[in-house]
Amino acid sequence: MERTDDSFVACMNRIDQQSISPVDFRTSRQGTICIASIDDVRPAAEALRDLARELSNFRVAACANIASKSAMNDADGNALASTVFGWPGSKDQWWKKPLLALSSPLPYACRYESEPFWANAHGIYTRAPNPLLDQIDLSHFAAEVNAAAAIVIPVHLPFGQIGVVSFSPIEEGRSDLSREFDLYADVLEYQARRFISGYSRVASQRHWIPRNCRLSKREVECLRWAALGKTDVEIAMILARSCATVRFHIHNAATKLEAVNRSQTVFKATQLGYLGSVAVSATQGHSHA
Repeated sequence: MERTDDSFVACMNRIDQQSISPVDFRTSRQGTICIASIDDVRPAAEALRDLARELSNFRVAACANIASKSAMNDADGNALASTVFGWPGSKDQWWKKPLLALSSPLPYACRYESEPFWANAHGIYTRAPNPLLDQIDLSHFAAEVNAAAAIVIPVHLPFGQIGVVSFSPIEEGRSDLSREFDLYADVLEYQARRFISGYSRVASQRHWIPRNCRLSKREVECLRWAALGKTDVEIAMILARSCATVRFHIHNAATKLEAVNRSQTVFKATQLGYLGSVAVSATQGHSHA
């Protein structure tokens, strides 16, 4: 991707470069997608809606947290899906379905992919291969997604939160979005991430997350093995330390994380990114010991 002044131009070998117009990220309308307070949510949603329609007559579907039952609302409590993004009641009000993230292939795919992709009933198409997506069931794609195809922007936020914004054609029958993905994925990703991260910042509260928590190297090391199900005795053998030392480090971590037990200690450490890819980092560290 190359930058020219205030515009970004997607450069794709499959698209005739002469047919591509620069997409300006900084128009005054798109600037309203920035959310600084709850009162900015509705104008930001309207700006995202207008951008999607302008680019390729897309309808927006947005979820700030696929693990939450709460729909995205404006400052007055109105659901953005119906009042701004224009999803009709005939679509069974998908934003009121708490199990959607467990059944729909799009939020399911967002658990395994952090980059934009597009999908239809025939496959999930990413910029780089992701074998984890190959086994996702797409046999009921249209019914579960309420569209024949969609461009999807996963938004992975702090504390393990996953949001998602999808862009699907308003008119029926458009099932190939490969060209639209090449042209518009970058600008849609930029604005979708701003929208979800801004909304999450002003709409959610996380009093259970301790402030300024810093774990030591030994505490993290013990918690990584604990996350893999190892007991204190097993961790002591792996690290060549005493059981008392292992318990000391895990207890210290629990105190710092304001956790009430071992499970919550591991959970909070994971939410704050201390454990990373647990299985890989722990086993690799042990092999090099």
